[in-house]
Amino acid sequence: MLVYYVFFFSFFLILFPFLCHMYSLSNKYTSYISYTCGSDRPKLTETYTEDTWLKLRDAVGAIQNSTSIKYNLEELYQAVENLCSYKVSPMLYKQLRQVCEDHVQAQIHQFREYPSLLSFLKRMNRCWQDHCRQTIMIRSIFLFLDRTYVLQNSLLPSIWDTGLELFRTHIVSDSMVQSRAVEGILEQIERERNGETVDRSLLRSLLGMLSDLQVYKESFEQRFLVETERLYAAEGQRLMLERDVPEYLHHVARRLDEENDRIISYLDQSTQKPLISTVEKQLLGEHMTAILQKGLCTLLDENRVTELTLLYQLFSKVKGGLPVLLQFWRDYIKNFGGEIVGSPEKDKDMVQELLDFKDKMDNVAHRCFQRNETFINAMKEAFESFINKRPNKPAELIAKYVDSKLRAGNKEATEEELERILDKIMIIFRFIHGKDVFEAFYKKDLAKRLLVGKSASVDAEKSMLSKLKHECGAAFTSKLEGMFKDMELSKDIMIQFKQYMQNQSEPSNIELTVNILTMGYWPTYTPMEVHLPAEMVKLQEVFKMFYLGKHSGRKLQWQPTLGHAVLKAEFKEGKKELQVSLFQTLVLLMFNEGEEFTLEEIQTATGIEDGELRRTLQSLACGKARVLNKNPRGKDVEDGDRFNFNNDFKHKLFRIKINQIQMKETVEEQVSTTERVFQDRQYQIDAAVVRIMKMRKTLSHNLLVSELYNQLKFPVKPGDLKKRIESLIDRDYMERDKESPNQYHYVA
Repeated sequence: MLVYYVFFFSFFLILFPFLCHMYSLSNKYTSYISYTCGSDRPKLTETYTEDTWLKLRDAVGAIQNSTSIKYNLEELYQAVENLCSYKVSPMLYKQLRQVCEDHVQAQIHQFREYPSLLSFLKRMNRCWQDHCRQTIMIRSIFLFLDRTYVLQNSLLPSIWDTGLELFRTHIVSDSMVQSRAVEGILEQIERERNGETVDRSLLRSLLGMLSDLQVYKESFEQRFLVETERLYAAEGQRLMLERDVPEYLHHVARRLDEENDRIISYLDQSTQKPLISTVEKQLLGEHMTAILQKGLCTLLDENRVTELTLLYQLFSKVKGGLPVLLQFWRDYIKNFGGEIVGSPEKDKDMVQELLDFKDKMDNVAHRCFQRNETFINAMKEAFESFINKRPNKPAELIAKYVDSKLRAGNKEATEEELERILDKIMIIFRFIHGKDVFEAFYKKDLAKRLLVGKSASVDAEKSMLSKLKHECGAAFTSKLEGMFKDMELSKDIMIQFKQYMQNQSEPSNIELTVNILTMGYWPTYTPMEVHLPAEMVKLQEVFKMFYLGKHSGRKLQWQPTLGHAVLKAEFKEGKKELQVSLFQTLVLLMFNEGEEFTLEEIQTATGIEDGELRRTLQSLACGKARVLNKNPRGKDVEDGDRFNFNNDFKHKLFRIKINQIQMKETVEEQVSTTERVFQDRQYQIDAAVVRIMKMRKTLSHNLLVSELYNQLKFPVKPGDLKKRIESLIDRDYMERDKESPNQYHYVA
């Protein structure tokens, strides 16, 4: 017998910690029973079996009725073990189940008389908690039965599972009980959603009960999701009418946070995905278009970064949300940018507005839309779309904007800021299709800056040139680079010319500076014959002889429209220096020979073209620095007007710059520059057609047009291509197929 006791004691020491662990894991009531070695096992008789069972039944009844147990728990445990050892486990299991079932069945009556749903829920929770505590206690007494007979029979549920099954079958599965319980839980959740405080521990316990009993989904979750959908569908429609978009977005975010908190607090984790999906669908999915139509433009106009970030985060959670947001974002950029580009009255500020708009959209894409590549690419496509809706003008204005930043006198920015501005301009420049238009105007403005010496910084000029070269290739900037080379070579030539003049026997009173320009690099200037003073003509001949002596075979063509001079003048107030154009110089020098001249006399003497002369006289007699008097007075120069020298002229500066009218771009110059671009484009189209046909020999019209679109770097209409093809056919570069008019053959 000593061996038996040692074996039994060892078995229990191993089993009991495991038992306690199992109870603690279930978060139920745990009863700790202290056992010692039992006495000799009694002999099995029918009387002993019946007495033992009655003793056990009384103990179970006491537990179920929450009264004190008459017997020692160790004794009860030993009694169960004895019965199991004598092979009466089936009978013991069956009788225990019947006692428990009778008790559970009797509990159903207490749920018939609770008018208040909250009271009903509390009673249900107490019943459930009592049942769990009782089942754990009963299981601890019948543990030997549970761990031997039940464990060996896989078809039999454990004592704990039997308790759950009985409670589910006789209490929770009752239609009235289940209906009231679910209604009560739903009512409490709705109260909480409406802002009231509810007992979350009660809800957590009851929903845990449904989950443990494996009826959570069928009895609660389905109805809960239906009620959630109904609630938020109505709320979404109501609030979309009552609230503005920022307020609505914050409300949606708050609702989602609340529902996530409910999942953490008392709902089953399996409910998270369908619940959040339902809320997102009803508050966002059903109103995506309405939200964007009602509020996106306002959010973007007002740069509401916080709300735009929230909008992106919310829409990213809804199926199809980001594609809809992307389309509205793209349309907004096209519409807003189209208004900037398409309004001629805004031309003066167009480029600055485009830069500001691009900065703003970049900020939104990076800070609010999480640098989403799809949104960034859509923004680029939208910019490229609207900026080319008005052909050529944006390219022209961007060139002028660069000119304003690179021109001397621009004190708005330091070198670092100027570099950042140029980088931003290049971003806008990339969107332009007609880059040749930009090149034409940029080259014309660059020529003015270089020839008049009004470039703010050579480093900035070369930096811009480097950016253009990187963006468009060396061919694009070859002529611009040639202009800089001409200016540097001209400086070297003038050093040599000054040394040459020092060796002349008859030094001149005029200090001449000449810039030698290679005709192919610089803009085309219309030659204008004017009557220069004899001393100027003589000095020109001296320079011509000097230059051609070093570079034979070259031809010099003087461009008076680009000339400027510094004149010394005497007024009553004293001596002044006047910084003027060559045309202004010719007019002022006339007043060394006489007191007063008419418009017609001045034109005859100088040979200046009529329109240019009127602008020149207007600058001298009608501007801020009026060194001439006009009679009669007026802002415009008319036929018959007379001019005389203003001896009473006064100015606080010693050197006075009189605005050079001819250096300002006129409408005619703009048209002329644009026409030259179109002419160059025709040459490029012709060259591309001939190049393609020479390589392919025979080609259909559609394939030829497709090849041209691939090769040409500027926008062109199909009609224009057709005209160039017809022109080449007329000039015998190619011919139509006699049988198929849409087929072309190259003519060698």
